Amino acid sequence: MTADIKKRIEQLRAEIRRHDYLYYVLNQPEITDQQYDKLFAELKALEEKHPELITPDSPTQRVSERPIDGFAQVRHAVPMLSMDNTYNAEELRAFDERVAKGLESKDYDYVVELKIDGLAVSLRYEKGVLVLGATRGDGSKGDDVTHNIRTIKAIPLRLTGDAPQTIEVRGEVYMPTKSFVGLNKQREKEGELLFANPRNAAAGSLKLLDSKITAQRNLSFFAYAIGEVSKPLAKDHYEMLQAFKKLGLPVNPNIKKAKNIDEVIDICNSWDDKRDKLEYQIDGMVVKVNNLEQREILGFTGRSPRWCISYKFAAEQAETKVESIVVQVGKGGTLTPVANLTPVLLAGTTVKRASLHNFDQVSRLDVREGDTVIIEKAGEIIPQVVEVKKERRPKGAKPFEPPTKCPNCGGEVKKDAEGVFLRCINPHCLGQWKERIRYFAGRGQMDIENLGEALIDQLVEAGLVKNIADIYKLTKDDLLGLERMADKSAQNVIDSIEESKTRPLWRLVAGLGIRHIGVQTAQDLAGHFGSLEAIMKATQAELDAIEQVGEKLAEGVYEYFNDERNITIIKELLSAGVKPQLPEKKKTEGKLAGKTIVVTGTLQNFSRQQIEEAIRNAGAKVSSSVSKNTDFVLAGENPGSKLDKARQLGVKIITEKEFEEML
Repeated sequence: MTADIKKRIEQLRAEIRRHDYLYYVLNQPEITDQQYDKLFAELKALEEKHPELITPDSPTQRVSERPIDGFAQVRHAVPMLSMDNTYNAEELRAFDERVAKGLESKDYDYVVELKIDGLAVSLRYEKGVLVLGATRGDGSKGDDVTHNIRTIKAIPLRLTGDAPQTIEVRGEVYMPTKSFVGLNKQREKEGELLFANPRNAAAGSLKLLDSKITAQRNLSFFAYAIGEVSKPLAKDHYEMLQAFKKLGLPVNPNIKKAKNIDEVIDICNSWDDKRDKLEYQIDGMVVKVNNLEQREILGFTGRSPRWCISYKFAAEQAETKVESIVVQVGKGGTLTPVANLTPVLLAGTTVKRASLHNFDQVSRLDVREGDTVIIEKAGEIIPQVVEVKKERRPKGAKPFEPPTKCPNCGGEVKKDAEGVFLRCINPHCLGQWKERIRYFAGRGQMDIENLGEALIDQLVEAGLVKNIADIYKLTKDDLLGLERMADKSAQNVIDSIEESKTRPLWRLVAGLGIRHIGVQTAQDLAGHFGSLEAIMKATQAELDAIEQVGEKLAEGVYEYFNDERNITIIKELLSAGVKPQLPEKKKTEGKLAGKTIVVTGTLQNFSRQQIEEAIRNAGAKVSSSVSKNTDFVLAGENPGSKLDKARQLGVKIITEKEFEEML
């Protein structure tokens, strides 16, 4: 029976990998999402019954069970350099002249690619298995974000075909436009700051400590370059991209070869007109000399290759009218002016609203109701007003005056310490509390599934919920008294609230709505102090001493937990049964406490996430690179170059069995 189960598990893994390849690499899916989910569910169920058969590269092992403590620094084997920019045909021709001069020949061609608006990353595969994912960082070293990279289904955990012993693949992690819009809608409902563009959203998602949240962001990936490789893949760039596809790596389908700079310019111009039809954002084109030997001849400047250049598109703009200017109240009391516009098509979407950011910006632009304005995206999804056509202003249009009272509660407003934002300072403002409660119950915080925006509005307006602690005082009868609330729906809400009582500590800290404190800082605070009580008792100096927090955030946290109103609400939360799950305590004793460990190769009893978690729980630090400060290198099967470096530096090498004995 075990042999049959093992065979079925391998069949399912192979089938899922094949469908991932068809979907992400060939763009030729053969099955529906529902059929794919059914295969995945069967594999997951079998592995749960037989955990001894789980392998690190199984499709079910993409998401880590627990957040990590922080990001280790990774030094790139081959630097990830930046590119120079051009903005018009003349500058592209000047680039071509430099190439011809450098090669002393006109015998060369180009490859033209879309410049995806995302985040550059490097993926390292050893023996065909993904062992490291890192951000570009400063080009020489970046952050180890392997735990989040693994959640991206477009990135294979195991390469197909004849993969080199070692290969570093460079590419772009991006967020599809549809996913970005959906994420911002969710964040708006929850009272969170909106991401300005898909690039920021992708970057923020890769820097989350909890890969479960990253997995929900629907990131994707295109491969476009190579770093270190143990054997050549091709003689030119275009062939190399085709080789990537054979290895199971997704490559953008819109790549073109160009015989000369005239063809390059034609290709660039064609995409300036049709980029709105793409399912992801691009902010230009990338032009590369195709032949790899010619690239070696051209070489590099101090910061960028001489054989490639970026062509940036002009900002996209549209003209429309301001029908009205309204003021929104955020969860922290911030008053934000927003222009309601005559609907206009811009960058493939219909725009009806544009942020005016703050009242200083309204004054600088002198934007008024009835004005004709120019709005712009310039690679940014959130439209903004950049110009007012004052010569077309209607007679009688009056300047917009900043409110002297909160538009929601009529309470007092004040300019904040930074001198930019107006805030409602009434702690009982219903507008603020609606936003705070939405934020608290949101997916990225306490994740109270059935407590939606409309229901929160009803609860606040009915006086049943005046603060976040009141959520946990609700009864089923309270809910049944609301309009259009059936028995089953009421029970689902109560069940969701009950389930949220034992969320991890960092989720509760994030949900409190402390100014400037997002998910990542909440995780840092929970991991450092270990309990809510310890965070509440921390001095400002103790908070400031945390590397990831800093002075400004420390001040905000300290002030929050020294406000009697906030302390009262937290006490009410705890007395209502909220009991956050505490992070596991790190060991301060034992053979591994305080040590720095590097892992290389494939382990028998641990996935990469499991071994890193075991190391951290033992009080040790995980590092991605071997140095003289490394205490141990834990070597599994088929170790990479890290083992050789450990031997050169005299770093102690331990086996998986020795590691388990140390534990």
